[in-house]
Amino acid sequence: MQNQSDQILWREGDVPVSSRFDDPFFSLENGVGETRHVFLDGNDLPARFRPGFQVAELGFGTGLNLLVVWDAWVQSGQSGNLNFTSFEAFPMSADDMARAHRAFPAFDGRRDLLTAAWTGQGRRIDLPGLSAEIVIGDARQTLPRWTGSADAWFLDGFSPAKNPELWSDDLLAEVGRHCVSGGTAATYTAAGFVRRSLADAGFVVERVAGYGRKRHMTRARMPS
Repeated sequence: MQNQSDQILWREGDVPVSSRFDDPFFSLENGVGETRHVFLDGNDLPARFRPGFQVAELGFGTGLNLLVVWDAWVQSGQSGNLNFTSFEAFPMSADDMARAHRAFPAFDGRRDLLTAAWTGQGRRIDLPGLSAEIVIGDARQTLPRWTGSADAWFLDGFSPAKNPELWSDDLLAEVGRHCVSGGTAATYTAAGFVRRSLADAGFVVERVAGYGRKRHMTRARMPS
């Protein structure tokens, strides 16, 4: 993988599709609804929020997952900042992200704050209620060097059939190594090899109801 911006195609107006992976960045039906179902409900959020909570993510994309979990953090009345770290090999350009964000709710102004802060390059983003770091590069190289551990993982690479690098045994093993005791992971895919890799990484894995037309998804928890 090379560190460069993805080339975006647009479907139905403002739905971005990766030309590299031939896959949309979020649900054509309801991207916000899918994120809430898969990544919030899948990680038992916001019920598990606590001071210093750390979310980690494979695949930053449009930043939609960040917007949704940041909004949930603020709306739940947490003090301090949500910590969010995302690993992205092919960052979206600032102009493409601004266009993609037109499809999202304003989230009380947080959408526009994130849009203004995004330069298309990896960096820290510090905004009210949020401390985020977007790590640019191949996650197979960058995640092993990360010194943090996540309370909740959002596994949001493109389809495993089209983006196998983000679903490899070795990378999911690193996800397990960078997860706290009692931490969780969730993903929209229910592919058998992904569930087996998460189990091999130490998680207790279950297949549960998916969102919309997707019959199943995956939830995982690291034993305490």
